[in-house]
Amino acid sequence: MKFFAVVAASPTSWESHRITERIEQRILNSNPVMEAFGNACTLRNNNSSRFGKFIQLQLNRAQQMTGAAVQTYLLEKTRVACQASSERNFHIFYQICKGASTDERLQWHLPEGAAFSWLPNPERTLEEDCFEVTREAMLHLGIDTPTQNNIFQVLAGLLHLGNIRFANSEDEAQPCQLMGDAKCSIRTSALLLQLPEDPLLETLRIRTIRAGRQQVFQKPCSRAECDTRRDCVAKLVYARLFDWLVSVINSSICADPDSWTTFIGLLDVYGFESFPNNSLEQLCINYANEKLQQHFVAHYLRAQQEEYAVEGLEWSFVNYQDNQPCLDLIEGSPISICSLINEECRLNRPSSAAQLQTRIESALAGSPCLGHNKLSREPSFIVVHYAGPVQYHTAGLVEKNKDPVPPELTRLLQQSQDPLLKVLFPADPKEKAQEEPSGQSRAPVLTVVSKFKASLEQLLQVLRSTTPHYIRCIKPNSQGQAHTFLQEEVLSQLEACGLVETIHISAAGFPVRIPHRNFVERYELLRRFLAHTFPGPHGPPPAEGRSEWSPCTEAAALQPLLQDILHTLPALTQAAATLGDPSEASAAPVHCGRTKVFMTDFTLELLEHGRAQVLEQCARRIQGSWRRHWSRKQGRRRRAAVLIQAAIRSWLARKHVRRLHAAATVIKRAWRRWRIGMAFLASKELDGVEENHLSQVPLPTGSLLLPQTQTSLLAAVIRLWPLGLVLANAAVGVRGFQRKLVVWACLQLPMGSPSSYTVQMAQGQAGVTSIRALPQGSIKFHCKKSPLPYADICPEPSPYSVTGFNQILLERHSLGHK
Repeated sequence: MKFFAVVAASPTSWESHRITERIEQRILNSNPVMEAFGNACTLRNNNSSRFGKFIQLQLNRAQQMTGAAVQTYLLEKTRVACQASSERNFHIFYQICKGASTDERLQWHLPEGAAFSWLPNPERTLEEDCFEVTREAMLHLGIDTPTQNNIFQVLAGLLHLGNIRFANSEDEAQPCQLMGDAKCSIRTSALLLQLPEDPLLETLRIRTIRAGRQQVFQKPCSRAECDTRRDCVAKLVYARLFDWLVSVINSSICADPDSWTTFIGLLDVYGFESFPNNSLEQLCINYANEKLQQHFVAHYLRAQQEEYAVEGLEWSFVNYQDNQPCLDLIEGSPISICSLINEECRLNRPSSAAQLQTRIESALAGSPCLGHNKLSREPSFIVVHYAGPVQYHTAGLVEKNKDPVPPELTRLLQQSQDPLLKVLFPADPKEKAQEEPSGQSRAPVLTVVSKFKASLEQLLQVLRSTTPHYIRCIKPNSQGQAHTFLQEEVLSQLEACGLVETIHISAAGFPVRIPHRNFVERYELLRRFLAHTFPGPHGPPPAEGRSEWSPCTEAAALQPLLQDILHTLPALTQAAATLGDPSEASAAPVHCGRTKVFMTDFTLELLEHGRAQVLEQCARRIQGSWRRHWSRKQGRRRRAAVLIQAAIRSWLARKHVRRLHAAATVIKRAWRRWRIGMAFLASKELDGVEENHLSQVPLPTGSLLLPQTQTSLLAAVIRLWPLGLVLANAAVGVRGFQRKLVVWACLQLPMGSPSSYTVQMAQGQAGVTSIRALPQGSIKFHCKKSPLPYADICPEPSPYSVTGFNQILLERHSLGHK
């Protein structure tokens, strides 16, 4: 409706746009009102529509929306007084009980926690139990607050009316007595409905019988009759109230009949129903669905036939199942289920459920759509609908079809002082004149089935004069859970919507229809399959820029391509038969129309399978080429990486070797310099001592003295120069016993008791007494402090190197062995 309102609005006229918005808003506001008063929670749906609705969006000659109209069909008013197990009453009753304020509860006599027999499952809270949304929508439709309070007061009176209970009377001449708190309930109901309490109770318990024009008899009713009259009052008031709401909505949105010429209709009807206990309401609803399904099938078949005729195909190959036998069973003439039920209503005798079942089975035994459940304990009959068989119970069927409203009940409601009930039940003198006709001129009673059949025929006449479009609503599950699809529930709904039969009709013909150009664009690859299977010359591929061709040129150019593609079907069929079932080797049915290619699902599967094979071959070739290219590229990268790594390793090795050579050269140069310097200093010190000693002793004559002396001096120098270093550092290095051991090692003294030798140091004296003579007594060793600049520093020892005194000893030892 929003889309139609936007499209139908005039972009140049602000007034037209404003009127369209007003109509659209009022139509949308009518939805929550009609759902509150006409929808209820059932076994299948929490917001099930219990009436049919047809909305006309009225358009003028300029195709602008000028108004709308709402028409309803068959409100299930029996739900007010009777609800099945696990179901609820209409939403509006729960809204006023849960959403009313404290003052409103006091005004409507709805205390907290009050129990009502006509309000089952009040603990269930649904999304539709929103009282404020309903009140706001009613306010937008022109129903002011006092009128709303009046409506809700009447509904509260009906709830209290449902709590009235009657007890069986011991004497048939006496009316039934009230049970329990029924007196309080009837007093409250009379107060809310503004009816006199005593006449209300008397009308419910006593029946008025007229015999002729003047004779009037009053007979007390049985308990069942009292309950029926009580329910009749509630259903009558609620049905009149619902019709009044529809009239209010139409008065606010309907346009003048001269201001519109065409319309767009939106039909929202009840779906196919099958419950454990099905009565007259389900029979009428399923009857309407049978009629709509027949109209849909006829429209669909007509569209199919027209399309096949335009494309040059024949229609004789399509077979479908018509539901006309079922319609003949329900509404046929002269004998049908509806006619038998109406006939039972006209008979002046009490109706029997078993007798009605017998009459239906005997009169309509030849119908293929009529069945019987022999295991059922209650009288019933079965009707095989297009969506499946449904069992209808005959108990109460005739009474519901009569829908009797005793005149005394209508007169009682006309006595109400309530403003709303005065509007719903006006005191018209014409009605009083019609209530007392003579027995010979009494008109036949119009039954519920007759009313519904007439309104349904009017609806179908409207549908036949328009171009229908269908929207099917499917619920994936009954729990309202997201992303949950129950196969059984979905399939049952598809059957109830008639889609299964539609699929059968479509499958009987050619359900797949593809335009020539799209067919060629998608399956042109199959020409490669044909060339691979049957080598030979084939037509060239179509040139680019086909969109610029004229239709005739394009059709002529596409025909060779179409023929080439269709020639691949035998090969595809043979390949499928080789891989799968041999029975599939039969030719695939396909027809090439004027603008489309018609085929079955099997043919489409063959084409898709062949196209997938061609694409798979192309994909394999592309993958092979890419893998070969990638392998070569990876090989080149690997070889280049190896060369780079080898060059880097050789450069790093050369650099490391050069660093080692340079470091070794520096170390050797420094070591040699240090050894030479130390040797020079040691020799210089010893040379001075030797010169002083030789100068005091006269040298003997002879040529062999000098070489021997030089040899001894060199040996002494070599042996004694480390001693000077050690003794010079004695203050910071070697101490105590270790110093003595050093002296013994340098002087080559015999290893004996350390106490037999005494080493006396004199820093102030210079010179050595003798280094060749054997020691006799105590020895005095005179030494100067070493002139070496770093002799007083003790280097840190390394665990992997030989330094200090150990170094000197090792060098001495090596020199001594040499």
